[in-house]
Amino acid sequence: MWVDELIKLLGKEKILVSDSERETFSKDFYWYSPILHEHLKDKVADCIAVPHTVQEVKTIISLAVKNRISLTIRGAGTGNYGQAIPLNGGIVLDMTKLNQILEVNDQSVRVQAGVKLGVLEKYLRTKGRELRIFPSTYLKSTVGGFVCGGSGGIGSIRWGNLWDQNIESMTIMTVEEEPKLIHVSGPELEPYIHNYGTAGIVMEVSLFIEPKTEWEQHIVYFDSFQSALLFCDELAHDESIIKRLISVCEWPIPVHFQSILKFLPNDKSIAMLEIAEKHKEELQKIVHKYKGEIGFSILAAKYQKGIKVSDFTWNHSTLWAHKLGDNHITYLQANFQKERIFEQIDAIRNKFGDEVLFHFEYIKTNGEVTPASLPIIHYQSEKRLNEIINFFIAQGVEINNPHTYLLGFGGYNIRINNIVKEKQKNDPYSLLNPGKIPTGSEIVYY
Repeated sequence: MWVDELIKLLGKEKILVSDSERETFSKDFYWYSPILHEHLKDKVADCIAVPHTVQEVKTIISLAVKNRISLTIRGAGTGNYGQAIPLNGGIVLDMTKLNQILEVNDQSVRVQAGVKLGVLEKYLRTKGRELRIFPSTYLKSTVGGFVCGGSGGIGSIRWGNLWDQNIESMTIMTVEEEPKLIHVSGPELEPYIHNYGTAGIVMEVSLFIEPKTEWEQHIVYFDSFQSALLFCDELAHDESIIKRLISVCEWPIPVHFQSILKFLPNDKSIAMLEIAEKHKEELQKIVHKYKGEIGFSILAAKYQKGIKVSDFTWNHSTLWAHKLGDNHITYLQANFQKERIFEQIDAIRNKFGDEVLFHFEYIKTNGEVTPASLPIIHYQSEKRLNEIINFFIAQGVEINNPHTYLLGFGGYNIRINNIVKEKQKNDPYSLLNPGKIPTGSEIVYY
């Protein structure tokens, strides 16, 4: 069997075949969605390959092509659309041992795909530099996993998302009997960003970096969610204040934040911030304007040491609920209309009450400040979730559906045609992550 051949080529320690290993490495954070959980819980690879070198990756690909075995590329498995779950068995290719920091200069850093973003950020800060953007799961997430499955995160309020010229270049390996390495940069990068590893295997990434900033972290309390949102909106638009994170949650979302709950007063909406240390006075003026209170702070000297405010932002707001055993919590990805945001919130609140709770992350999209929403949903059924989604849409709120594994619906809608074009060149036998690119017969919701 081809698995035995693979073991002979790479050794038992690099080809994992036990039931527990195959189950563990065939799954990501797909359980954020109860719908994806039902559809993907039984999916498992035939084996897990853990190459340590570029040549070993080539060896695995050659064998897969000869035997027409599907390949699903995996980083740390922190994605939550099921993008790293094999739909048709085959090989899960774990890239985490290709983890070398290859080159760093004042403008960029070049790394292998398996480098953890937390390790990279720590390293860069010792060199007086830092990453532009990274997800809230950065301590575990890999660079390759982020560019192939992510979009933005901490730093996006300043630098936008992955499409906003934050990647300098990538090195891609083709899936052929004799694999090739190709280099892409500039506009050529677009089909390789957030493509679930369907168009080629990302081997190296060069990310733009910036001089290190001394960041302070704050949690600001507000009596009303509207005041908190207005505060965040003004702060987000104030270009004189350098910031890395602006996140706002209404009560009772913070009740799940157990490790800092003692610092959070009841019935208060909160804004969670990373602000350049030098802007303390300017921040305090805006806080005072909206009758807020800075109730919890972490000084710059303790930045990224121990507990972090970012641990409770982005999809960590959902994760903390699950840690408390509340598996009926899920979420949506929504884009509200800035000029109608409170009207839209009120309509949803009047319809669903606390079945929907509001959470926004302020980011830049194409240079424009945007309140990206990750509303928390008390899940009842697939039918009810679709009723909520349809009501959002009826109010003019755009939805990116995170309850499907189909590329282009989960996360950001992407120009699928460009991805397919690259896939046809780099993966002529369609072995990479099959089933994730939608065809005309497939629907959005599952």
